[in-house]
Amino acid sequence: MTYNDNIIALASASGTGAIAVIRISGINAIEIVAKQFKSVRNKNLTKQKTHTIHLGHIIDENKIIDKVLVSIFKAPNSYTGENVAEISCHGSPYIQQQIIQLFLRNGCKAAQAGEFTLRAFLNGKMDLSQAEAVADLIASDSEASHQIAMQQMRGGFSNEISNLRQELLNFASLIELELDFSQEDVEFADRTQFNELLSKITELLKKLIDSFALGNVIKNGIPVAIIGEPNVGKSTLLNTLLNEERAIVSDIPGTTRDTVEDQITIGGINFRFIDTAGIRDTNDKIEQIGITKAFEKVEQARLVIYLFEAKKDKHQAIEKIQKDFPNKKILLIANKIDEIDKKRQAKLQSRFKSIQLVSAKTGIGINNLKEELLKLSNTGELGKDDTIVTNSRHYDALLKALGAIQKVKEGIEVELSSDLMTIDIREALYHLGEITGSVTTDDLLGNIFSNFCIGK
Repeated sequence: MTYNDNIIALASASGTGAIAVIRISGINAIEIVAKQFKSVRNKNLTKQKTHTIHLGHIIDENKIIDKVLVSIFKAPNSYTGENVAEISCHGSPYIQQQIIQLFLRNGCKAAQAGEFTLRAFLNGKMDLSQAEAVADLIASDSEASHQIAMQQMRGGFSNEISNLRQELLNFASLIELELDFSQEDVEFADRTQFNELLSKITELLKKLIDSFALGNVIKNGIPVAIIGEPNVGKSTLLNTLLNEERAIVSDIPGTTRDTVEDQITIGGINFRFIDTAGIRDTNDKIEQIGITKAFEKVEQARLVIYLFEAKKDKHQAIEKIQKDFPNKKILLIANKIDEIDKKRQAKLQSRFKSIQLVSAKTGIGINNLKEELLKLSNTGELGKDDTIVTNSRHYDALLKALGAIQKVKEGIEVELSSDLMTIDIREALYHLGEITGSVTTDDLLGNIFSNFCIGK
């Protein structure tokens, strides 16, 4: 990528809509648009104040393409830190392409994926973790994922890492200084204070690393496999949870032969429910394939719902499922409680801990089930200032930084020489710098921003 040219892209979603937004950024962005723009009040765009909007027409020679609004943002007070012009036109795909092609012929080049946000990073408008949060914000599809992306975009995560890195850098400078006076055998960095700082950094790094399990769940949703014997109401339960007829419901055993998946949001968290084939002994080859897939989905799921009929004694079957999947969270649900009396319900609740009693057909107990699912997701209450790691790149860098910090602590304990200790300190600083972009490579930037949508 080169960053001294003018780039253009559709910033709104592609396709037909009421309006579309076309973004241009670069040193000559406003001048380029001014040449193809005729204001209804004969304004010269290049002489207008930043953060103003102007009505007029985009003209290709003597041909009017569309009546538009042009917003101008002058450097450095823009998203990219460069001069930016945004054209709001009518949402016809034909009009969008005509305008983009006009400017491609007149001083612009097509923006690459994420190039606007990359320029924002390179021009100091945001650090690397904030830039990545932009992509997370666009992809957020639940309250929790939106909240985390906003918190990171505001710089909460960056500030924690930057402050730690600065404190570590200050001590590193003192230890480096000791090397210049090695013959005098002086000690500029107080080892007790340094050890306290390392303990503080270790504690925070571990907290951030542990938060990744929760962050991954919030970002990607919680896969929940619904298993049980045929005709216990798995498909009915899925349909009731989704509030739509997503899975086929039938009295014929073995109706569901493939997995059916869909998702809902409960308490701001996405749950991906997977309805599986009924588990039983069968000679039907196709049904056997479905049962095999059911067990595969159980392995992939974070949470497993084992559904059985409340009027039947399934104690042995439940024990077998728990034995077959000892490392899985298994939620027991007794279905069709509308077909049993209160005495039977009480017996089930006394026999099985945390069992949920529902009637998927009538909706009894479904709200309690949703509350239990949220509780089992272990998300807790997310505070507005909580820092949750959702990015696997950040997670990897934190692990490496923690490893280097632990080596430094071990070095202090065995009174390692300053020159050897600085090697591990530099490694920790490097990995912390990778998160915010204090340390970058072209390959790293290319990999990160290639995953962005074009226009952002």
